[in-house]
Amino acid sequence: MEQLLGTTVVLVAHPDDEVIGFGALLQKMKRGIVVFATDGAPRDDYFWKAYGSREEYAKIRQQEAREALAVVGAEPVFLSDHVEGGIADQELFRRLPKAISAFDQIVEQVRPNCLATLAYEGGHPDHDAVCFVASIIGKRRGLPVWESPLYHRNPDGSGRVQRFPRTDGKEIEIKVEGEPLERKLRMFHTYKSQKLTLDNFRPESEQLRPIADYDFTRRPFPWKLNYELWQWPMTGEEVSAAFASYLKSQG
Repeated sequence: MEQLLGTTVVLVAHPDDEVIGFGALLQKMKRGIVVFATDGAPRDDYFWKAYGSREEYAKIRQQEAREALAVVGAEPVFLSDHVEGGIADQELFRRLPKAISAFDQIVEQVRPNCLATLAYEGGHPDHDAVCFVASIIGKRRGLPVWESPLYHRNPDGSGRVQRFPRTDGKEIEIKVEGEPLERKLRMFHTYKSQKLTLDNFRPESEQLRPIADYDFTRRPFPWKLNYELWQWPMTGEEVSAAFASYLKSQG
């Protein structure tokens, strides 16, 4: 875990993911750079209609991210600003070549000791996609990659948060208390637009491990994934097929 405490680039999908998975860890890093892979605003107006437009919702989420990271002295980078046309929430797996190229350039500039990202667990297609992107760049750059779980579904359809679906004995749990917990809670409360979502998580705990040896050409699990149960417009087969297509294009 020591390798995480120098200069680390944390790749997450949306503003607020970094608080849940890495809010305490960011406080221990010599330099923490958080790269947000999407603009945090889906196409479906269900998510943004209270804010007037998708663009306005994306701006609010970016501003909340800046304020949250200021609490712990971390640096935000918005990958959408580096990709022509941006990257909408839920669509990272459809934008892999440009997203991976842009992320690679950021890593080249920062020259970190380590990468950290989210687990491949079928909770959200963007979470799975950042895991794939980090694994690609970690291998390309010879960097260690660590991962943290956010949420997934069990075979019976029940939900589970902040625990890896499958363990390999390398998991580390960080217990968060005292001043680090207070700072993490301040980060949580910065995300006013996500309050109902954030209330489902446990700020007193973070789980981490070196990234597992995933087969990204296959869906994470044979049973229904979280976003399939939510009836979002993609399947585990479509997401993993996008990963397989990218790998094939690289020879």
